Amino acid sequence: MSLIRLALLSLLLVLSACSSEQNDPYPKSERGQNILYSAFTDRPKHLDPVQSYTEDEITFTAQIYEPPLQYHYLKRPYTLIPATSAAVPLPRYYDAQGRELPADAPAAKIARSVYEIRIRPGIRYQPHPAFATDATGQPVYRDLDAEKLRGIDRIADFAETGTRELVADDYIYQIKRLAHPHLHSPIFSMMGERIIGLRELGTALHEEARALPPGSWLDLDRFPLAGVSRVDRYTYRIELRGKYPQFPYWLAMPFFAPVPREVDRFYSMPGMAEKNLTLDWYPVGTGPFMLTRNDPNSRMVLERNPNFHGETYPCDGEPGDRTAGLLADCGKPLPFIDKAVFSREKEAIPYWNKFLQGYYDASGISSDSFDQAVRLGVGGDVQLTDEMRQKGIRLLTSVRPSVFYMGFNMLDPVVGSLSPQATKLRQALSIAIDQEEFISIFMNGRGIAATSPLPPGIFGYLEGEAGNNPVVYDWVDGRARRKPIELARQLLAEAGWPNGRHARTGEPLVLNLDTTSGGMGDKSRLDWLTRQFAKLDVQLVVRSTDFNRFQEKIRKGAVQLYYLGWNADYPDPENFLFLLAGSEGKVAVAGENASNYVNPEFDRLFEQMKNMESDGPRGAERLAIIRQAIALLQHDAPWIFGFHPKSYTLGHDWLHNRKSTDVGNNILKYQRIDVARRARLRQEWNEPVLWPLLAVALLLVAVVLPAAIGYRRRERGTALMAAAMPARRPEV
Repeated sequence: MSLIRLALLSLLLVLSACSSEQNDPYPKSERGQNILYSAFTDRPKHLDPVQSYTEDEITFTAQIYEPPLQYHYLKRPYTLIPATSAAVPLPRYYDAQGRELPADAPAAKIARSVYEIRIRPGIRYQPHPAFATDATGQPVYRDLDAEKLRGIDRIADFAETGTRELVADDYIYQIKRLAHPHLHSPIFSMMGERIIGLRELGTALHEEARALPPGSWLDLDRFPLAGVSRVDRYTYRIELRGKYPQFPYWLAMPFFAPVPREVDRFYSMPGMAEKNLTLDWYPVGTGPFMLTRNDPNSRMVLERNPNFHGETYPCDGEPGDRTAGLLADCGKPLPFIDKAVFSREKEAIPYWNKFLQGYYDASGISSDSFDQAVRLGVGGDVQLTDEMRQKGIRLLTSVRPSVFYMGFNMLDPVVGSLSPQATKLRQALSIAIDQEEFISIFMNGRGIAATSPLPPGIFGYLEGEAGNNPVVYDWVDGRARRKPIELARQLLAEAGWPNGRHARTGEPLVLNLDTTSGGMGDKSRLDWLTRQFAKLDVQLVVRSTDFNRFQEKIRKGAVQLYYLGWNADYPDPENFLFLLAGSEGKVAVAGENASNYVNPEFDRLFEQMKNMESDGPRGAERLAIIRQAIALLQHDAPWIFGFHPKSYTLGHDWLHNRKSTDVGNNILKYQRIDVARRARLRQEWNEPVLWPLLAVALLLVAVVLPAAIGYRRRERGTALMAAAMPARRPEV
């Protein structure tokens, strides 16, 4: 009966391997722990705060580094509050003669703005070998080289660590790093125009770096920075040229987080970079979490910083936050979780399936899983499907502070200039391209059509009829309705192109769109866009290229139409309207105005608006100026306003204190996990379904048993016959 025993043994092994524990993708040692599980798709390239500038990177850097300011987690509009600083700094203004000016002084009279930032005492860095010192106070690891680093491959391999207090000099050192010639900070050029002396520091550091042997450490403390100075141990001062009221927003970004001199020195020692022992790989901060595992192809792990100075959950927010349960943890110490584990998921389906199994605490919604997750209600509102509601999954939606658009090159002889003919051509195309249809077909409705550069949530954006674009939409029965295609054809004829042909020569109107695979994207989208132009009998030629070539063509103005988007650096209208300021012309000054749009009246309004505050007595005046500027953009149509994307995220009901935010990124410290509930539901959702295996086992027995019995009978019969036969003598 050995075959039967083998079949039964195999069945037992299969059943024992089908428990929910065997499905769990995490180590057994992590079960029941206060760990948040998430995923990432794109590996972060930079974790050094002087270089990092992408969403996939700030997911990690914002939890580790602490700039002086941060955004209130719950309040909207977004509100700056202190992080490590004692208060949000207010600028002091001075004229060219050094005389202090009142807060409401005209921007034209302000030669310098001075921000003084005081850091709260007692804040300490995470444990790190760069801070380890011997009995004399000297660094333990001060003269490392490739030989002494033998056997050390990770930061955790260093035997000794230390810490020290955060001081003003650490912030000053990081600001100097913006000018480091080998780091190539993406904001150096812009900040060089603002921070007094930063541009000159960059020149001095460049010359010094050329004179040093390759790989030598560049000690930034040897070089003064005129516009940044130490007042005392906890206070530093930043001086800017002119007036720049948006500067405090930058003080909430990792670019202005502290980097201690000894950390920079530690990572610069010989042999460190070859082992990936760099600040770009192992960040050092004072925030609530520290990176303990960096495997960007597999797993990233953040763990609670044992030296975190402490913070409490907010007690105020928006009117609906209390009802939503977002104030239940008012005043409790942060962070709530002990660890966050981020696993890399290159494909959307495995990510989605693990979320449904409870192995990820939150998830976005890909196009493949959209219909399974949500459905549109009668009034167009988004609702969770029954399957999601039964699992207790919650849906968070928000309109991101971003805009996607198709731009016209205003230097182009056909679509450019502010002439009535060219303007009507752009207006006609703005009407013809049905953004609502695009959002419905290609984005599952996850977006709203843009009527200006400003997205919702940014000062100056207006709802309803007040925010309508009258060039593209009529306002009918309380809602915007895209103007009929007949009007677009009429405008095109008035522009000199009746039925898509030149009124005099009869040649067809052919327009060229430059894009990348990350722009308009795949063939189906481009085919749709071609059909939109064809509604006006306009021929569209799509010129797809790689990103570097696309950027070069934009820089040289060698495009006719192009497709781009912009994410807010900070929540202020200046950060969007500057994209069309004449002073930012791409061809003229290599600025961010890729359309090379110049309208003197818009530029006058922009210059007036950008130096005003949104709150206070001049807020209403600023709003009126913004509305005038937007009206000009709507008429001139240098862009075909596309859409503002909507963010849809799902979270299990054991994950608490989640609120949509697209500006503040240091959100991990606010999240709370009901560990017991998660464990119970994971067990419930992942119980093995045994009946198919039992059916297979019974079928196996039904097939094997008769064969085994027959085999045994034949064996026994053969043995009996052999016993009955007489013995034979061996032949000689």
